[in-house]
Amino acid sequence: MLIRPRDLANQMAATEEQLFGLPLEAARCKAREIIKQPPCHGFTSVVQKWRRLPDGQIEFAVWRLPGTD
Repeated sequence: MLIRPRDLANQMAATEEQLFGLPLEAARCKAREIIKQPPCHGFTSVVQKWRRLPDGQIEFAVWRLPGTD
């Protein structure tokens, strides 16, 4: 399947980002929970931007990307 730049731009425009800031173990559990979820309503969840903050918390983003179906 050939993806045109316009199609890619439309897909990227349809994303949602949710930020989390949690202690290390809680962040790991939450990320595992998100990764193990099946796609819902045609959207797949992706964990990105994992980083440690100066206060020791872990911040990460969850993107809801349109599925390929």
